Amino acid sequence: MCWMTFGVERGRAPFVIVAGDLKRASRILVDGDPFVVLDLRSQSPSARGAATLIKTKVRNLRSGNVFDRTFKASDKLEEPDLELRPVQYLYQDADGFHFMDTDSYEQFSLTAEEIGGDAGYLLDGLEGIRSVVFNGKVMSVALPQTVVLRVRETDPPIKGATAQAQTKPATLETGLVIQVPAYLESEELVQVDTRDGRFLARVKA
Repeated sequence: MCWMTFGVERGRAPFVIVAGDLKRASRILVDGDPFVVLDLRSQSPSARGAATLIKTKVRNLRSGNVFDRTFKASDKLEEPDLELRPVQYLYQDADGFHFMDTDSYEQFSLTAEEIGGDAGYLLDGLEGIRSVVFNGKVMSVALPQTVVLRVRETDPPIKGATAQAQTKPATLETGLVIQVPAYLESEELVQVDTRDGRFLARVKA
């Protein structure tokens, strides 16, 4: 998933990004394949003259496989030339998750492995989804930065709980489980950050 810059414009020279500038959802080209950064942390040098290391967890957008990759903070990485197209989520069945390109009206599907954790944010009618196309093939979909979902089940509100620091698990209508403030009730709507599954706000119906 990426929500801001997804890649260079098609036909332009490749954009180079320094490993020290990587963020979650950054996309990079490694050994000819496009990868998305799922998580990362920096490791300070333990010896004088050693380089700061950027330890990342990345997913191959072609195969769906997840790897740990370590880069020096100064390493220069190429951003893949990705094409983004607006799509609509249609439905899920035994074959996977089905989408329609809203410009061409062509339909395509992605397997559960290709969708990965994004499945927890997919809801009929969700707007702002785009397909991520690399070398003419749809590799994945990019979600909007936030989505609004209904709490299907959670424990009763904790009496007197008002601070967001007090949290409890809640199962949302898509099956996604997140931590929500202890004062929330079932059937309420919540705004969720699709990058990390973080509760952002209660939403009035």
